[in-house]
Amino acid sequence: MFKKKNDENGNYIFNRKYEPLIYLLPFAIGLLVFTIYPIINVVIMSFKNGYRLSGAYDGIGIENYKFVLTNKYFLSSIKNTFIYVFTVVPIATILSILFANLLNQKIKGIGLFQTAYFLPMVTSAIAVGISWRYIFNQRFGILNFLLELVGIGPIDFLGATAGQAPYNMLTVIIFGIWNMMPFTIILLLSGLQNIDPMYYTAAKVDGASSSKIFTRITVPLLAPTIFLTLIVNMISSFKVYNDIMPFWAGKAGALSTNLYTMVYWIKETFYSKLRLGQAAAASIILFLIILLFTMIQKFVQKKTDY
Repeated sequence: MFKKKNDENGNYIFNRKYEPLIYLLPFAIGLLVFTIYPIINVVIMSFKNGYRLSGAYDGIGIENYKFVLTNKYFLSSIKNTFIYVFTVVPIATILSILFANLLNQKIKGIGLFQTAYFLPMVTSAIAVGISWRYIFNQRFGILNFLLELVGIGPIDFLGATAGQAPYNMLTVIIFGIWNMMPFTIILLLSGLQNIDPMYYTAAKVDGASSSKIFTRITVPLLAPTIFLTLIVNMISSFKVYNDIMPFWAGKAGALSTNLYTMVYWIKETFYSKLRLGQAAAASIILFLIILLFTMIQKFVQKKTDY
């Protein structure tokens, strides 16, 4: 590969054609060791029945997948994850488009509002979650205080009654929307700032209203960025875990099992129950679901490109 070359004095000359490979080698090794190998290992592990930390296993087959796809808690985790994803992502995206459009305006004190909206990005998710735990508190939480002002509540967002916890999912959804918006706003704001101002100037000359400018110019030209945020946020939402941890002291809801998500179930199965093969099988299923929805979004994006 590296052919030896010598100059007229017999000194070795390095073939610069291969120089980029030398710089890429550390990254390639890291990618191979920390990404490609673990993925291959998880796929193999998912087919090993009774796989143990020692590396021993009882046989090869699809028993892990059969167990996972018939386990009521995992099926419940799929349902909860889908509810979370298809509620949080659309609402957070719509709100982020509106707020990003407002933050893109040249008005006095806009920096203060930008800092306020971006604050969750520089704060620990667990620390913020603990703060929100007090916001949702039934007795002295500010959210219930505001609801009582309009004749609603108090609502037990974090608790359970008679074996039912109807507001636990709503709690996670509200927190998830708030937590997702800053990153989404940043991406959308960068997209807005790349739109050529001449489109807005021409629209105003033609007498277009603000609403028409927003729906006919801003949204269509922002479509590629919107699809990017949808893909990124959907992948992130399918892996929801940190949004649940702080509210119930590490449990999956007030009933301990009512708010299982796919990642939460995988984590508990792997670390707490040491069912490594079953956790690996569930991870592969989660990967395939994320891949499917990502491909669907990419297909829709190509069909709607402006």
